Amino acid sequence: MSDSVVLPTIQPTEIVQLPPNGFDFTSRLAAGETLTGVPTVTVTVYSGTDPNPSAVKSGAASISGNTVVQKFTGGLAGVIYSVVAACSTSLGQSLQQWAYLVVV
Repeated sequence: MSDSVVLPTIQPTEIVQLPPNGFDFTSRLAAGETLTGVPTVTVTVYSGTDPNPSAVKSGAASISGNTVVQKFTGGLAGVIYSVVAACSTSLGQSLQQWAYLVVV
């Protein structure tokens, strides 16, 4: 099961961490369980046309506490991107959250 996140819209000239507080996995973790390893954030086009949707990511994803943090930039106006944040946990879970990112 994956959680979904609603992201604010961005403009192509912005560099923004989204969601503002990261993809929060707290509600999916057992007591004492932590996020581990290298998180991944994958971007694909949900609606519209962008030949290089992964270019919307600015830098690599990282873990901060119970959240996966990723900055986004650019993109093409009018395109809706599907974003999936994935990570592993200290108790062997493989978790995902997804979101839609709209560039205006």
